Amino acid sequence: MAFDNQEDEIPFLAKGGVQALATLFSKHQHRLQRLVKFRLDRRLWGRVDVSDVLQDAFMAASRRLPSYLNQPSVPFYVWFRQITLQVLTDIHRFHLGAKMRSAGVEVSIRLEPLTQASSLSLAAHLVDSLTSPSGAVEREESLQELRRALDSMDSMDREVLALRHFEELGNNEVAQILGIQVTAASMRYVRALKRLREILSVIGTDNALADRKKRRPATPPILPDSPEQPSLSDSSASGCGSG
Repeated sequence: MAFDNQEDEIPFLAKGGVQALATLFSKHQHRLQRLVKFRLDRRLWGRVDVSDVLQDAFMAASRRLPSYLNQPSVPFYVWFRQITLQVLTDIHRFHLGAKMRSAGVEVSIRLEPLTQASSLSLAAHLVDSLTSPSGAVEREESLQELRRALDSMDSMDREVLALRHFEELGNNEVAQILGIQVTAASMRYVRALKRLREILSVIGTDNALADRKKRRPATPPILPDSPEQPSLSDSSASGCGSG
């Protein structure tokens, strides 16, 4: 079922209940999968299945659906996303326990500390599949260098990059999730994208990413071009889309 805008989803959900929840879950499943893959701790890759996380999130959402419909303060996807993050946080605690690294300063009270976009998670996904298995050492060196550079970025700016590029969220959704104004989200995005471009240029990773795109044209770009998501070469022109 198609929806013209987010506002149509809540009445549909109120009318259809759990069956409508399943329909909306299917609609947003791609983005939810990207969310889990990006936020899942690297130490759990291969141990935790994305589908299991989303199944647990769906069950939790089913239980909380009446409460949400009683007072839907945020759009459906933002609500379901937060439940998914809570499930993911519980999984991190269960599997890692005392091994969990410090999350540092919280970006926002709306963010779960264990699932914030860290410099390591951003770096890992930026250089993912950048080199062949024979180039594993080179890849690890690039990873660590990029991680150190990303550490210099403002933590909320990192989060904005993660939400826009890796979770494929619109600007309005980013503002709702972070609890900031839409214009502030736009400004942070443009600033963060410009800073990331500077970082990639300094360490030479931008050229490597470009080469990778030429070698693998069927693979979606790491930083896709769209009216909402400007490329690294044009960070100031179109980064303020409303999403």
